[in-house]
Amino acid sequence: QGEREQRSFTALAGGGAVTAVVNGKLQLQELRLDPAVVDPADTAGLEDLILVAVNDAQRKAAEAMQLELGKLTGGLDLPFKLPF
Repeated sequence: QGEREQRSFTALAGGGAVTAVVNGKLQLQELRLDPAVVDPADTAGLEDLILVAVNDAQRKAAEAMQLELGKLTGGLDLPFKLPF
């Protein structure tokens, strides 16, 4: 389990202007912003790109963990699911 939690999952938004990296615990580990998208007059646009990147990275991590859990349980349909 520890090894799975240390994996990282990356997602991009805005054509790569925002990059989010989360670990297997769905925790944000890194957030990179292209300086070209940092516009003080349009913080809402940047906020949207950040949300898209972080949510997508978390979704990728959750799907990977769910897939690995399925392999460990032999495909049994357990009564719990990851939050994504």
